[in-house]
Amino acid sequence: MTSCSDSSGTASSSRSKAASIASSVASSVASSAASAVASAVPSLASQGASALASASAEARRRLEDVQNGIDAKDDVHLGTPATDADGRSTVAVRAHNSADSAKSFAVQVDFRDQAGNLLDTTVVTLNDVGAGKDGKATAHSNRKLSGPVRTDVARAVRY
Repeated sequence: MTSCSDSSGTASSSRSKAASIASSVASSVASSAASAVASAVPSLASQGASALASASAEARRRLEDVQNGIDAKDDVHLGTPATDADGRSTVAVRAHNSADSAKSFAVQVDFRDQAGNLLDTTVVTLNDVGAGKDGKATAHSNRKLSGPVRTDVARAVRY
């Protein structure tokens, strides 16, 4: 039986060099994986920020399109946030029409984390709510949100 050896002629020296090379390769692979994860995290954060900016711009645009609207934030109430079958956050929206004729509502709902950071925003429209009646709708986040979510009425316009 023969064993492999290097120029020193000993098998244990070869094993030591092989272990050293294996350790170096493992360290390099781990370092590469850590680098990949580290660069992916800002990329995901950037995608989230981009999605939030887009949703915020769309909400602002939709509310600015409302003609002859009045502030109705005090007439709008939200239920308890939940998660739908697609994994998006949802919340029931109820708007009370205190006017003497049918009116519509545009309601901007903000989805926030427990620290109050804005995660997403959307606008829901309740059309032709009768005088003295309540209109109901459901607001859905634009994407899946992680962790506990709370909701706020950012703006509400009756028109």
